Amino acid sequence: MARRCQLTGAGPAFGKRVSHSHRRTSRRFDPNLQTKRYWLPSEGRYVRLRLSVRAIRTVDRIGIEAAVARIRARGEKV
Repeated sequence: MARRCQLTGAGPAFGKRVSHSHRRTSRRFDPNLQTKRYWLPSEGRYVRLRLSVRAIRTVDRIGIEAAVARIRARGEKV
């Protein structure tokens, strides 16, 4: 499964690791993904979402119903 946030679509970013001698090698910055379970009152069930921490704060702000609507608008199954 891809390391991608279901709400924001945040995925890994790529950059360079720089050693003490200033040699550069490739690395990737993975998003801080957490699996979180929310109660969805409109459907009377729990949904399990794989979200970045920034997206969890967004869900706290806009509510789970609006967040699920955004996820479904992106074409993702919940």
